[in-house]
Amino acid sequence: MPLLPPAIEEPASPEVDWLFLDLNSFFASVEQQENPALRGKPVAVVPVMTDATCAIAASAQAKKFGIKTGTNIGEARHKCPDLQLVLARHDKYVEYHHAIIKEVERHYPVTSVCSIDEMALRLDRLRRPLPAAIDLAKRIKAGLRRTMGECITCSIGLAPNRFLAKVASDMQKPDGLVILTPADLPGRLLDLELRDLPGIGRRMEPRLHAVGIRSMRELWEASREEMHQAWGGVVGDRFWMALHGEPSEDEPETEPKSIGHSHVLSPELRKPPQAAIVLRRLLLKAASRLRRSNHRATEMNVSIRVEDGPRCEAHQRFSAVNDSLALTEVMRGLWENVMRQARWQRVKKVAVTLSGLESLTQPQQLDLFTRGEDPRQRRESLSRVLDAINKKHGRDSIVVGFTPDTVRTFSGSKIAFNRIPDREEFKE
Repeated sequence: MPLLPPAIEEPASPEVDWLFLDLNSFFASVEQQENPALRGKPVAVVPVMTDATCAIAASAQAKKFGIKTGTNIGEARHKCPDLQLVLARHDKYVEYHHAIIKEVERHYPVTSVCSIDEMALRLDRLRRPLPAAIDLAKRIKAGLRRTMGECITCSIGLAPNRFLAKVASDMQKPDGLVILTPADLPGRLLDLELRDLPGIGRRMEPRLHAVGIRSMRELWEASREEMHQAWGGVVGDRFWMALHGEPSEDEPETEPKSIGHSHVLSPELRKPPQAAIVLRRLLLKAASRLRRSNHRATEMNVSIRVEDGPRCEAHQRFSAVNDSLALTEVMRGLWENVMRQARWQRVKKVAVTLSGLESLTQPQQLDLFTRGEDPRQRRESLSRVLDAINKKHGRDSIVVGFTPDTVRTFSGSKIAFNRIPDREEFKE
């Protein structure tokens, strides 16, 4: 009987554990999708229509001129005289964000929404083999183009952990698909600058230089102990593991540390009385968020920046509260403080932050001499009623204090890229 040749085992397909999706020039792309006249043109999204402000987003065409988030608009116009300015519509970006999440989840569940324009998907056993992961990435891309429109593109990174998948997503823009497997390391990473990696910013880079790490090759060759030293603790250990392709650790959910809002004022709102009303609006929105998250605050910080002048701020601690009336009273005193510092000059930017947050499940100190219902609870109940009325009937149906029409129209909800506003915030 003839002997059969030995079976030849097919090499196993490389595997990846994470898919990271980064929407390209998101705010500007939404504006181009909504307005065909902007397509193919350099676009900057701005908070106010003035050359003194900065771009909060730039289209792919604008980026070719060196215009990016944070670029002064006067400088941007000099670089690109044909630059189109568009006033930010944060409610529209949130609307698109939720629609995009819905489309992505038609193909695979989203593990983590990292920001308004980023999300991470942890792949299961069936999607980890590289061909299956690539197929999933392509289906997501095609689905977004089909349901959201031709201007909404994304760059996708596939890698053994979330950190490297994020790095991969940044390596080819726009509309990229980059794969990093353990066998690819360090490979293409060596073409990057230190600042291209998440977690290495303007403060961290000098610390790496101090321990002799000035290039990606030196970072890759550094020991875990050297990383620990550079970061000053276990964060360095985690960074070393992530860089070298170790599996991602599940990050525990943490309680919020603060809630706040800021706003760059348009010229007609920069006189102190108008600026104070905008600040109160921001505080009321923060208070409403505080109540929705079932927290009370024990500290408030108010800060302003005057035109062509310094930043001024004031801080106060108080007993734990979340009702709008009590918080407004605290804000009034802090506003007087910062304006005295600023000598009552015109205000360019206002900000309020509530911190020292306590969960409502945490035991609360009650007044020993209070009979019946706690007055604080009555005020909080009243504030929740106001929230419900404004949610049902629209923003400013009932307000705390007078709000003139010039302020009613301001766009109060802004998007920090690491926090997506609740839809309710645009009704407050």
